[in-house]
Amino acid sequence: MATTTAPVRRRRPRRSGIQGREAVAGWLFVAPVLVILGLFLVLPVAMAAWVSVSDWTGRGSPFSSDVGFVGAQNYRTLMVDGGLATQDFGTAMRNNAWYVLLVVPTQTAISLFLAVMVNRRILRGRGFFRTAFYFPSVTSSVAIVVLWLFLFSASGAVNKLLSFIGIAGPNWFNDPRGIVHVTLGAIGVDAPAAGLLAEHGFLGITWWQWLAGPSFAMSAFILMAVFTTSGTFMLLFIAALQNISGEVEEAAMMDGTTAWQRFRLVTLPMLRPTLFTVLTLGLIGAWQVFDQIYTGTQGGPSKTTLTPAFLSYQASFNNGRWGQGAAIAFVLFALIVVLTVAQRFILRESDTVPRRKRFVRTPPVPTLTDEKSST
Repeated sequence: MATTTAPVRRRRPRRSGIQGREAVAGWLFVAPVLVILGLFLVLPVAMAAWVSVSDWTGRGSPFSSDVGFVGAQNYRTLMVDGGLATQDFGTAMRNNAWYVLLVVPTQTAISLFLAVMVNRRILRGRGFFRTAFYFPSVTSSVAIVVLWLFLFSASGAVNKLLSFIGIAGPNWFNDPRGIVHVTLGAIGVDAPAAGLLAEHGFLGITWWQWLAGPSFAMSAFILMAVFTTSGTFMLLFIAALQNISGEVEEAAMMDGTTAWQRFRLVTLPMLRPTLFTVLTLGLIGAWQVFDQIYTGTQGGPSKTTLTPAFLSYQASFNNGRWGQGAAIAFVLFALIVVLTVAQRFILRESDTVPRRKRFVRTPPVPTLTDEKSST
């Protein structure tokens, strides 16, 4: 006769009074931070999100009854309609894309090179060189912009130096031509042939305009960004280099590797987390460039230094189109998030060995003696 047993009920352990009081104390400790983040981060972002889908003109409260909901109209005006707002947004994205493309890799490579050089034990006066390379990073950006305007003026020091080697320097902050177009013009290509480059485009400007390259004024700003930011990232790389044990490098030297092989196969992989940090910070800073443009050129000449951040400021504060200004900010935020995730995916550390690098042991070929012994 089969017997049935009643299921045993497990009693949920009751939280003791001490644990409950600890939880309450923990929430009380983090409550001020949560309130501050809510007031100064979550609430402004929520207000900006509402403004981006409204027709608020900056007068009165954005939550008043005379402010209407327009849905995605501000985003369509910027990205789809093809009017002047779309062309300005496309021009700003083109200018900033060239800025990011040239600034981020260059400043990363230069800062890594400076860190490796300054970190060498045989170098004398390392403290002096660290201070000298880091000094531009702590200088006021407005002061450096003013200095740059003097250096790159038509009769400035840069054009004087170029004249010594027989090069007539351009009028840096008044020439709207792109450098790629100028280079193509030197070999006789002044305009695109009818087709894809001339008749199609993205965000209101043709592909030929996208490929114009940075203007001379934007090139000067690119040089300034590399000059002012490389010192900061150099310190990050120095800190990472000093965390690498000397035994690792000595082991690589015992294996007979050259200096370049040790850097490429040992040092650089161990700098991967710092490299991701430097690239991410550089990417965010490059897409948010504003103060140099505001102080130096106000987007000129011919909008060739216009950037999304400065365009958002112009649309909001100068033209009263706060909805478009907020929409530009959110498009920029989404773009930065996508590019950061892509960088994270590219620089991820894999724990598995690629299939092509796996060592496959070839099974031994059975001999006649083995077959006889098995039988």
